[in-house]
Amino acid sequence: MAAEGKLRNVTVKFRKSEALKDISLTFETGKIYGLIGRNGAGKTVLLSLLAAFREPTHGQVEVDGEAVFENADKMQQVSFIYTKNYEEEYENIPVMLKFSERYRPNFDKDYAYRLLNRFKLPLDKPINKLSKGMQAALNVVIGLASRTPLTIFDEVYLGMDAPTRVIFYEELLADQAVHPRTFILSTHLVSEMDYLFDNVVIIHEGRLLLDNDYESISAQGVSITGAADQVDLFVSGMKLLNEQKLGGTKSVMTYGTLSEEDRLSALAQGLEVGTVSLQDLFIHLTEGAH
Repeated sequence: MAAEGKLRNVTVKFRKSEALKDISLTFETGKIYGLIGRNGAGKTVLLSLLAAFREPTHGQVEVDGEAVFENADKMQQVSFIYTKNYEEEYENIPVMLKFSERYRPNFDKDYAYRLLNRFKLPLDKPINKLSKGMQAALNVVIGLASRTPLTIFDEVYLGMDAPTRVIFYEELLADQAVHPRTFILSTHLVSEMDYLFDNVVIIHEGRLLLDNDYESISAQGVSITGAADQVDLFVSGMKLLNEQKLGGTKSVMTYGTLSEEDRLSALAQGLEVGTVSLQDLFIHLTEGAH
């Protein structure tokens, strides 16, 4: 079961500043979204709206066509998993799972314990005595095992080491294949996680910068490398994101789809045509966007 999340002309103001500025966006059912933005871009504010943690100043936030704020039925359909402070959490993991099971109608206890075993989390230890990495893995277990139609992970994986994050990615994809839902993954680990994404949303300074499927966005970035004068001539009139020069050789990153005719023309001129990673696109698009 998967749910659709929708923002309609949403603005969020904090005193005189705007955290989100007239954002309209749909998170379609059954897809995995990568939510990307620099620090302070407004990602967590956006996610907290979908989880009904706050109400927008203007606009509408809906889950499956109904306003989510103060809507108990819709709030049960959303899990917002974020880094928590467990300093005063003296209970152990089984007690916390019972609490999660009580409030999440789709919670799969057997799946949760299988995940705990895979992450090698101790069941008898107080949660506040677990390492930060183990606490992060526990958050992931709760998010996956809850099987809510709209599941949001807000950077919870940052405390996990690389091998543990790989386990998370494997489990997310495996469970999505059997129990599809809508995932939103907010992350700075773009190059590591981009293969998970069906769609990508980029937020910059409170505004929606990009919203498209992963393949379409990736196709927008092209690198052209070769003799500097030939490269300059070829990319004339294109939108340039970045350029580097070493001696007489130049490499330019462009933004915009390259036609097959242009690609063949570049190759005929001895130029190298390459792809640009999502991370590089994100970095350079947000450097100049205002």
